[in-house]
This record gives sequence, structure tokens and C-alpha cells, in this order.
Amino acid sequence: MSDKEHGISDILAPGLRVVFCGINPGKSSAHTGFHFAHPGNRFWKVIWQAGFTDRLLKPEEEQQLLDTGCGITMLVERPTVQASEVTSAEFRDGGRQLIEKIQLWQPQALAILGKDAFKKAFRQSRVEWGRQAVTIGETAVWVLPNPSGLNRATVEKMAESYRELEQWLALGGE
Repeated sequence: MSDKEHGISDILAPGLRVVFCGINPGKSSAHTGFHFAHPGNRFWKVIWQAGFTDRLLKPEEEQQLLDTGCGITMLVERPTVQASEVTSAEFRDGGRQLIEKIQLWQPQALAILGKDAFKKAFRQSRVEWGRQAVTIGETAVWVLPNPSGLNRATVEKMAESYRELEQWLALGGE
């Protein structure tokens, strides 16, 4: 499925601080054409509480993320009800395409939202939260909790993880 079929486009530009990479669009996002559009998804609240935005954005305001140096992409284009419906082959293909995008745009950091997504897309067996040993060109790779409503972690706990990345970026990536 192409961007045109579901209306969801990457939010990418040169010189970004971070690109957040979701697993794949949910049905709500596919229907509205906006990333993280399901009312149960806590992405917008988490990035606000972590300090990436100065106010709580709505999914339809997603383009305003570029003003904060943030972007969004997805590992797999195909919309599903749950990410568990994504196949291993789709994850591997998505990982290859993601690497190409990141090599092209070279943000300071890539934040993959979910350990399982990172494991499957990058063929890693063990993953800890936070900054990873791998890089894509000059881009640091981070793994952060998935903000889906299916994730049992609290907004506060997730925001704490995201805030580590925000602070790392504020210190110039050191």
C-alpha cells in the first residue's frame, strides 16, 4: 500500500533533531490520514510531557512537529488493527527502507517506538531501552516505549524514557 492509498505521509525534512518511527498505521490513522490518530494512542501526550513540544498537539497538527525539529515515519506502511498483524518479512523490508530514509535525511537521532519492532526490523536478539550501539551514518538510534494504548506502561513512565532522548539532544547528542 502506498502513501496515496491511506493518506499518511512521512513528516521529514533536513536538519531534524529526531525522527520518531512508529511500527505501522492503525486503522484510525489510515482513516484520518494522520499519525498516531487513535484516541487511545498516547504519542502526542508523551512527547509533550517529555518536552519535545511546548503544548499538546492534536494528530491533525502533526506538520507542526517540523517546527520543533521532530519528524515521523513508520516501519511498515500497511495499516492493521494491531501491530501483531505485521509479518516478519514486512518488518525486515521496513527496516531496509527505514535505513535508506535515515541515510538520506540524517537526523541527529532515530527513535524506534517498541523493542519488538527494533528486534524484528534490525534482526537484534537483545534490546534494552534507550540509545543503541548501532548508528545509521551519523544518526544515533534509540528504542523507546511504544505509545499505543495496548502498552501497559503509564504516560509518565513513557515520558521519562522519551525525556532521556530530549535531554541527550539538548546536550548536543553527547
